[in-house]
Amino acid sequence: MPSSSPVRSVLFLDPLARGADIALLAMRLVVGLFLIWGVWDNVVDPARMAEFEGFLGSQGFVRPDVMAPLSVWAQLACGVAFVLGIGTRWAGLVCAFNFVVALAMVDAKLGIRPAFPSAMLVVVSLYFATKGAGSFSLDRLLLGAKSA
Repeated sequence: MPSSSPVRSVLFLDPLARGADIALLAMRLVVGLFLIWGVWDNVVDPARMAEFEGFLGSQGFVRPDVMAPLSVWAQLACGVAFVLGIGTRWAGLVCAFNFVVALAMVDAKLGIRPAFPSAMLVVVSLYFATKGAGSFSLDRLLLGAKSA
């Protein structure tokens, strides 16, 4: 059967591939806005940051006074990078690392269901690191590369 047959096209939903960059943009926006929303209270309210520091201390993190702001600002920067599609591959690596640490230090102790959001953020971030931002991004605008 030729690769362009109508049957193959229907079976494998080939026309959907035309929406790949829109789907990637949607995923970047949802994940990026979620990350920004998730840390915004720590950014604007010192009491919330202190609460997060206390939480990290209770979970056995070394230097929670350093680790809390580092995690919060990394998540904020990654969220902004994902939304804008700039530095997407680097942001993907940073975000994946941040949530691997969250999984190892906190979420893995809680079980599969509570660990799922962090695990998904690792997987999606690794996808961004390997795929890039796609066509609708500042990476593409600035770098001009299709896979940017």
